[in-house]
Amino acid sequence: MKQPINAPYQHQTSLEGNATTAVLQLKGLDFGYPGHQLFTSLSADILPGVTLIQGGDGRGKTTLVRLLAGDLQADAGQLQIGPASMQEQAAAYRQQVFWIDPRTEAFDQITALEFFESQRAACPAFDERILGKLVDSLDLAPHTRKKLFMLSTGSKRKVWMAAAFASGAAVTLLDMPFAALDKASIGFILEFLQDVSDHPQRAWVLADYEAPAGVRLAGVIALGD
Repeated sequence: MKQPINAPYQHQTSLEGNATTAVLQLKGLDFGYPGHQLFTSLSADILPGVTLIQGGDGRGKTTLVRLLAGDLQADAGQLQIGPASMQEQAAAYRQQVFWIDPRTEAFDQITALEFFESQRAACPAFDERILGKLVDSLDLAPHTRKKLFMLSTGSKRKVWMAAAFASGAAVTLLDMPFAALDKASIGFILEFLQDVSDHPQRAWVLADYEAPAGVRLAGVIALGD
């Protein structure tokens, strides 16, 4: 039986050797499903830049992302972004997090343009310039007026990615961000992540089996194989 995860986090300090202020703090998280304890006393400081949640099938990558998003409630522990605690100020916490479940069908009956409009309204720091660049670079322009149920899995994921990177959120959560993407789009996403890897204030947390090639990581939460 796989043991619950309790202390897998590794992070690096700033180039000057001083500790960097965490964007998101995980403090003593416990979570499990009936008959299966997944995390026990999981703590980590998510630093600015790109953090990887790494693990094999069934190790809890997506579950941890959903906990960080507030989609799931931890059995114990605390999540903190600045002064906002998920357990005590849930609305203020969620306003600082961008998360779209890549498997969702919740937006299927609206167009990509309408989806982007909804995210502009929901994200105070939404960046139109970045959205335009992403729509062009991910070859989404021919699809923006189509309802999302009409798009392929890969094209829908590109819509989610474009909104995620344009959101301006303090914490952006990405679950298996390269799944179903074409080679050119994967290359662009890797370049984008590399560009934001030294951002001084924002954190991008991605869950995947392995580290994104060529991207400098601020930390790794290793959940095991």
